[in-house]
Amino acid sequence: MGRFLAGSIAALLLVAAGLFWWQGEADKGARPLIARGGAKAQALSLPGEGDADARGAAPPSVPEAAPRTREQKRFDRYDRNRDGVITRPEMMSSRSAAFRKLDKDGNNLLSFEEWAVRTSDRFATADADRNGKLSPEEFAATAPKPAQRKPVCACDD
Repeated sequence: MGRFLAGSIAALLLVAAGLFWWQGEADKGARPLIARGGAKAQALSLPGEGDADARGAAPPSVPEAAPRTREQKRFDRYDRNRDGVITRPEMMSSRSAAFRKLDKDGNNLLSFEEWAVRTSDRFATADADRNGKLSPEEFAATAPKPAQRKPVCACDD
C-alpha cells in the first residue's frame, strides 16, 4: 500500500513539473507589450494630462441600416444559425409546435389515429347542420383565419 501511495505522489509531482516546464517554454517566445527603457520607452509612453497633442479620435460615423425586404426577413426567421443557408431541420422547426399538438402520446411519431382524431374534430366543428356532409359554405369556414395584425401606430390624427 505504501509503495502504491508513493508511486501515485511521484507521478503527480512529475506531471506538475512537466506543466511548469511547458509553461516556462511557452513564455520564452513571448514579447513584452511595452518596451522597457531607453528612447523606445519614451516613444511608446502615454501623453500627460496637460499635453496639447493629446486629442481623441473623431467619433465613428453611425452606419445606416439597409432596408430589408419582406423575403429577407422571412429568410432570416428560418435561418436560425445565421450562416446564410437554410437546412432541413431549420425549415422544419417552425412546424414542430403543430406536430407536438397532434402527437398525443409524445413518442415523436404521428400515428394515423392521432391524425384522424384531429381531422375528425375539425370536420365535426365545421359541420354546422350535423348532416355528415360539408356544404361549400361550411367548408369555407375551415379555411385558416388570417393573422390579426397589430396596428403599427396608435397615433391621434
